[in-house]
Amino acid sequence: MDLQPGTFAFEAWTARYALWRGLWATITTSSFSIVFATLAGLIFGVALTYGWWPLRLLVRLYVDFMRGMPVLVLILFTYYGLALFQVNVAPYWAGVFALAGFATAHVAENLRGAVQSVPAGQMEAAKAIGLSFPKRLWYVIVPQAIRRMLPPWVNTCLEIVKGTTLLSVIGVVELLLATQQVIARNYMVIDFYLLACGIYLVVNFCIAQIGAALERRFSYIRY
Repeated sequence: MDLQPGTFAFEAWTARYALWRGLWATITTSSFSIVFATLAGLIFGVALTYGWWPLRLLVRLYVDFMRGMPVLVLILFTYYGLALFQVNVAPYWAGVFALAGFATAHVAENLRGAVQSVPAGQMEAAKAIGLSFPKRLWYVIVPQAIRRMLPPWVNTCLEIVKGTTLLSVIGVVELLLATQQVIARNYMVIDFYLLACGIYLVVNFCIAQIGAALERRFSYIRY
């Protein structure tokens, strides 16, 4: 490897810690957002399907509002807008909350569609053998619904990773902003943008493979 000053290899090696910190920020913000959105989305999805009608209405308003809101606007509002109400949130967590809030709406809608696609006879059969509603939901409906919602869930995870690039507008030094800062020092625009592109592709490829493994894990379900 040529590590002579002025070469791409030398500049990449020099900037390795800055790029790693940016990548780590991207990974952690994505991970927190995906975990929060998945847990909240499952609850909201069940509420959309089986909740009391006022609760369904509130959740539906939230889901439709969030799905129609541009992610950038949501990020800016979470960071700057909440400050107007004397709620100060660190840029990192503002980004996590914004991305998680956006993804929650998509996960909830995906779960609602998946649950409603399960044949009604499954619920009736579970009821006939004496299972309570929570048990019918947990042991019969949800496992079948999860298999159906996994592909769109993976797509949501990929969108979250790509959405982290917008966090630079509130000062979060994620991978893209870290790359831009490195470029500002060495002016190797194409080289470092290609490097960032390759890193994003690797991260998203890993997420896609995890999703494929989960799909295989749930593929044993038959009805």
